[in-house]
Amino acid sequence: MSAWQSILWAAPVVIVASILMGWAAETAQLYISQGLALAFLAWLQVSPEFAVEAVIAWEQKQSLMIANLTGSLRLLVGFGWPLIYFTKTFFSKEKRWSKLCLNWVNGLEVLTLLLSTLYFGLIWLKGSLTIIDSFFLGAIYTLYLYELTKLPKGIKEEEADLPWVGKKISSMEKTRRWPSLLFLFVLSGFLLSISTRPFLLGLEALALTMGIPSFYFVQWCAPFVSEFPEKVTAFQWARTSKKAPMAMINMISSNIVQWTLMAGMIPIVLSLSKKEITPLIFSPLQLQEIGLTLMQSLLSLLFLMDLEINVWEALGLFSLWGFQFFYPSGREFAMILYGVGILAEVILLALKKKLFYALVEYRRNKNK
Repeated sequence: MSAWQSILWAAPVVIVASILMGWAAETAQLYISQGLALAFLAWLQVSPEFAVEAVIAWEQKQSLMIANLTGSLRLLVGFGWPLIYFTKTFFSKEKRWSKLCLNWVNGLEVLTLLLSTLYFGLIWLKGSLTIIDSFFLGAIYTLYLYELTKLPKGIKEEEADLPWVGKKISSMEKTRRWPSLLFLFVLSGFLLSISTRPFLLGLEALALTMGIPSFYFVQWCAPFVSEFPEKVTAFQWARTSKKAPMAMINMISSNIVQWTLMAGMIPIVLSLSKKEITPLIFSPLQLQEIGLTLMQSLLSLLFLMDLEINVWEALGLFSLWGFQFFYPSGREFAMILYGVGILAEVILLALKKKLFYALVEYRRNKNK
């Protein structure tokens, strides 16, 4: 089967599986603890990215490892976050270009993303990802979930906002509701299991045919397909000012899942495939891509530190992402731009006395 034939059937199946998973997750989050709802939804929404990264690790294609991870992380922040802000602004009845404000409880997401990014900075410095790192990354995510259970209830999706499948399931009797959700989860999992490998092989073959490095092709094409349903959900929530913060936190939760569980999965699957404990030793290209992704994450964290996103920050994230996407050879210059942005934002926050505002507010309100 040719590369085009593989892509033509596998890519739509990946999208359908992602949509089914998203429908099931959005519906199921109505019936679990509200504190865990968005974390649960985020974890399920990124399951297609998990599948792609797991196939790469199982096939022991070390040159392609972290391609999907870095691409999906940068796509979420550089495209997803601005999408939420500008969608909210376009549909909002408030003052045009008003800020998107988060609640003090979202300081937990800021703190967890900060810990994840800093720990991955250590991984980048030592140049390898090991099973020991998997343990610490998993511990960070476990602590995040534990803290979520102790926080007050927040805004949550309502039945009226669900897709038609969700509305249909939510109207069922309780005895039929969970079996129906389980069927959607199983079906989407089955579709991912039969389509992920052909999808990945098709991308590699297309990259070779088009003369594009496989790493970059997988880095951007795989996340664009697998994250499509997540962007649709965020767009739907962001249309109302009330739920725009929920859309943003959903995206941030996805970032946390990928920095911790998805990254930590790689050496585990690689070791299982090789039947011996095997670390992932980063190549110079992988080190550069991780470094660029870390710098984007640090800048976005600084933007979140005052629990607000304004038009200039959204434009900045989108412009920097667009530059590296459309001008791949300019990645080193992009890192310089991120470095300048990080320094400028640190100075600005220090002058406003809000350098650690989100963390201070979270600790102060949590202990009340």
